Amino acid sequence: MREAFSSLTTRGLSFFAAGVVCAIAGLVLGHEDLFRISVLLIALPVTAVLLLSRSRYRLASTRSVTPARIEAGQSANVTLTVENVSRIPTGVMFLEESLPYALGGRPRFIIDRLLPSTSRQVTYPVRSENRGRFRVGPLTIRLSDPLGLCELVRAFNSTDTVLVTPQIVPLAPVRIAGSWNGGGDGRSRSVASSGDDDVATREYRRGDDLRRVHWRSTARAGELMVRREEQPWHSQAAVMLDNRANAHRGEGANSSFEFAVSAAASVGMHLLRQTYQVHLACGMGPTGAEPVIVEQVDERVLLDRCAEVQTSPETSLLHMTERLGTQDQLIVAVLGVMSRDDALQLARLRRRAVCVAILIDAASWGGMSTRERTAANADTAATALLLYQSGWRVIRVDRNTTLADAWSGLNDIGAMDIATATAAGGGR
Repeated sequence: MREAFSSLTTRGLSFFAAGVVCAIAGLVLGHEDLFRISVLLIALPVTAVLLLSRSRYRLASTRSVTPARIEAGQSANVTLTVENVSRIPTGVMFLEESLPYALGGRPRFIIDRLLPSTSRQVTYPVRSENRGRFRVGPLTIRLSDPLGLCELVRAFNSTDTVLVTPQIVPLAPVRIAGSWNGGGDGRSRSVASSGDDDVATREYRRGDDLRRVHWRSTARAGELMVRREEQPWHSQAAVMLDNRANAHRGEGANSSFEFAVSAAASVGMHLLRQTYQVHLACGMGPTGAEPVIVEQVDERVLLDRCAEVQTSPETSLLHMTERLGTQDQLIVAVLGVMSRDDALQLARLRRRAVCVAILIDAASWGGMSTRERTAANADTAATALLLYQSGWRVIRVDRNTTLADAWSGLNDIGAMDIATATAAGGGR
């Protein structure tokens, strides 16, 4: 009984309380009409509770998110479908969807009477400036009687997710001395040397095209020999994301770490579209079993990793530089605040690959005094110069620098201004 009466709305409780008061007054004063009114006032909410609690409403709910993967600052549409699968019509229904704060306030809708075997759809937008994986749902439905005296709550357990990826900045093709461009038809290498006599061959295998039989080698070997196919040469690259917590300044979406994640994702996407085989290297979060993860990624995996990556408790770049494979031909490192030891560890990678450093002036994202800012700028300039002297290509970016302009600076950056070069522009 307590649970049944707990479903009364404020209006229903008011009716019930007024009925009790009228009943007491009618008994005390001896007014039969007042007592009859009290019976009506009490009967209305009680009847609403009994009817609503005994109603066998069967509702089904489905949800679709389009698109399920969006870039930070973009919107997605969530469509809810509510169907009445029972044999009796429903009353007025109040729909409320649970959403995390990053996606906006909780949407609420009112649906009129829903007949049996009919459905109703409602659509609302979600938008987030913060990257991450967010849960949409569950849905809560409140059924009410026509007078609004009682309501019944039905909750669904199903949820969906919206993946918000970092902003991807289009980058122009640049010429990096000593690096390969990606693979493809125009970049295939043949195992054979020039000349028909030097063509690379192998034994004939069942199913090989007879048009590939090399008769001169066949005559020499005494068995069928076929030409080897051309093997495409795919350049490899590593994108290194410095996600150490102590290497960045600022909070939330307006922090140097979020700029670094966007930069790493943009560079990775740019290299993948240039047909590189890309490895992503970053530190694991506090719950990670390993301090650093290095994995080969495609566009989907890259965006997934960059959408969910968090800062790492690591204080050194040693683990990351040790895990980077020696087969990588190009390394692009997105770096925050570094010590001299960190720079020396990175300098050793230059012996194995062509290296590019996007050095973020993290101090420009944090509130610092003029003296502290001057000291931070001096440290960043010294780090940039050390990397440059070890053979790295270095570009510096700050809060007022666009990544696209900084990346384009790789075409013409020189030795004299490497320590102080900052691309012009405003905002990401």
